[in-house]
Amino acid sequence: MLKINTTTFNPQILYVADCYMNEVRTGTRHHHDFIEMSIIYSGTVDYNIDNKIYHLQAGDVLLFNPGIDHFEFSKEGAENTQIHIGFRHFSLEGYPRDTFPFKTSVIRLGENKTQFMETCTQLLAEKYHEKPGYDLMLKALVMHLIIYILRDADPEQLENNGFKLSTEAQEKQTLVNEIIHYMEKHHTEDVTLSSLSQTMYISPTYISKIFKEETGDSPINYLIKIRLSRAHDLLASQDVTVKEAAKLVGYNDAFYFSKLFKKYYGFPPSDVLKKTS
Repeated sequence: MLKINTTTFNPQILYVADCYMNEVRTGTRHHHDFIEMSIIYSGTVDYNIDNKIYHLQAGDVLLFNPGIDHFEFSKEGAENTQIHIGFRHFSLEGYPRDTFPFKTSVIRLGENKTQFMETCTQLLAEKYHEKPGYDLMLKALVMHLIIYILRDADPEQLENNGFKLSTEAQEKQTLVNEIIHYMEKHHTEDVTLSSLSQTMYISPTYISKIFKEETGDSPINYLIKIRLSRAHDLLASQDVTVKEAAKLVGYNDAFYFSKLFKKYYGFPPSDVLKKTS
């Protein structure tokens, strides 16, 4: 059975996009360095996945792990609506990060299909209406979709041998999860590599090494992203100023906070307030 560590399950949603296609088209072969979930919301479409052709219809789900080559193509007379969701910082116990351990990228849901598709409808409604806090709602609904997929997973669908982590790798992943959990709980405090080392009773050098191996990022950069994500949520869902949001996530200097925020998101924190007002 696929298990999630509920204390650190906090995927970063990169995008939620929907598209309608009713013409002959061949996409460009590509892959991602994150997970992409593509849902056939209506109609039919064909996909080339690692040089194998799949004919897909409404209700089918595609899970592209990082590095999986794919492209879609539509034949004459075919039409479809798809939802594409990109996310990272996702892990299942005993498996590498950002990996769904299925034998194929094509998932056909069983008993949870109805709830899954109803959640997709909610997702589209939130995306189009953009009511205050819709970003949080989108994230919550994507998490619902992930859980329905995991609940529906049949042991026969899983590729255990190719994905299972060794005992040593699982221990490293568990330690990094504990560090992430600590940073999420204490992100408003003065967390440093030195303080993490003292809390975890592990050398700073080893923490930096395994954290980089597991997440591709340094502990402090990861902490900054946690703070900025929480600040974005605060600005989108609460009646707070930029200065107040900065202080609530651990930054006394609102100017420095705004500079970090814009560098990470590509727009200033004041834009979030404008969008939700």
